[in-house]
Amino acid sequence: MCEPCCGLRVGQAVADFKIETFEPAENFFGERSLEALKKEGKWTVLFFYPADFTFV
Repeated sequence: MCEPCCGLRVGQAVADFKIETFEPAENFFGERSLEALKKEGKWTVLFFYPADFTFV
């Protein structure tokens, strides 16, 4: 079989990270971390879509 094109596979654990977020309803920038989501028991789906929803 061929090697996957990326470093992660579905269901594989990822390292903790922090990301800047924007809440349009409150006009507020904030920060979230994967560790905080796990502590809250939140389900998390990670995806990468370059240049989508970027501020110009």
